[in-house]
Amino acid sequence: PEAVAQADAAGPASPEGRTDLRKLPLVTIDGADARDFDDAVWAEADTDKKNPGGWHLVVAIADVSWYVRAGDALDRSAFERGNSVYFPDRVVPMLPEALSNGWCSLNPDEDRPCLAAHLWIDAQGKLLRHEFVRGIMRSVARLTYEQAQTAHDGKADKTTRPLLKTVIGPLYGAYGALVAGREMRGVLELDLPERKVRVDAEGNVSGIEVAARYDSHRLIEEFMIAANVAAAETLSKKKKPCMFRVHDAPGTEKLESLRQVLDGIGLKLPRGQVIKPAAFNALLDRVVNTPEAPLVNEMILRTQAQAAYSPENIGHFGLALHKYCHFTSPIRRYADLLVHRALISACKLGDDGLGDNPPDFEKAAEHVSMTERRAAAAERDSVDRFTAAWLASSEGAVFTGRIVGVHRAGLFVRLDETGADGLIPKRNLPRD
Repeated sequence: PEAVAQADAAGPASPEGRTDLRKLPLVTIDGADARDFDDAVWAEADTDKKNPGGWHLVVAIADVSWYVRAGDALDRSAFERGNSVYFPDRVVPMLPEALSNGWCSLNPDEDRPCLAAHLWIDAQGKLLRHEFVRGIMRSVARLTYEQAQTAHDGKADKTTRPLLKTVIGPLYGAYGALVAGREMRGVLELDLPERKVRVDAEGNVSGIEVAARYDSHRLIEEFMIAANVAAAETLSKKKKPCMFRVHDAPGTEKLESLRQVLDGIGLKLPRGQVIKPAAFNALLDRVVNTPEAPLVNEMILRTQAQAAYSPENIGHFGLALHKYCHFTSPIRRYADLLVHRALISACKLGDDGLGDNPPDFEKAAEHVSMTERRAAAAERDSVDRFTAAWLASSEGAVFTGRIVGVHRAGLFVRLDETGADGLIPKRNLPRD
């Protein structure tokens, strides 16, 4: 209650002292069931004749730091949680819903404070320059991934039709350039379908399906990656603390284990050289549309180091980036909130940045990395429990599955339809 009262007292941010972005037709693109919108995007062709085929992007992120001040009740609570946790039937938000779904959410047709990144890229998606501003924005539409993709594919509805040429078209144009840059860097491209558990109003599972994956999902991801890179580069250049998102290269032991599995199916991973994501992508390309594809994707995933937060930069192996941080989701990740405060200090955008006594980023990194792992484990366990409940009435039914692990106790199998994992005990196996 104290925290919510504090947020209400802060109220909407005044446009005074902020860059007015309300004339830009920024839109949010999220899942159909999303309730908090912390990022909005816009793009236009770059008018600079020295950058033919280039683009000017704006990525506007909810200015959570305006409401959540360092050391206050909201801040302490957000730090303790570390991040929001997403279960099939509910969300445990990092911030009170009055903020996450209210003041901090970039709802359409409402003025909202934001921290925005102006990004200029060339035709190959290379980030040429960038600038951060503290602004006031007004989203012109809340679009879903499916809605944006359907409009781009030629089937616009009454919401997207007026935005097709001025907003959606340029967004996909800029996305094309970012994809070109991604391919040139050699980003690790794993194909791991995500399964979604649907829960009805009574809390019962109504189905389990593979989550749809559109170019609109990838568009938002690429815009967010570009903004995150700009944030990391800005803080490094300004010599300000940064909560980097780091991902180390795979270790020697894991690579050797992978080689043993690959040898069994006639594939080779090069030895005696520095492994880059491109080496994994070459393997993945060889098994596309083959029965071995799920196994190879799974094994390469297991080979990867776990991404984490750190004030010390070692780069991001999977994204093939030298500098990277998380800036784009301060509603649901505390690490992003720290990056916002650092940018406010670095770019002199207000007096509510890191302050004279910045937090211990090393301890904070350990904590938010732990809360992220904790949330991921809870989410997996929740999905497993819902899936088990869904299958409880199917005893005796026949399913197709794939062996994903072998143990002296038996075989671990993943069912194709639901993604459920289970152990077939050794005693139940035929003596072959």
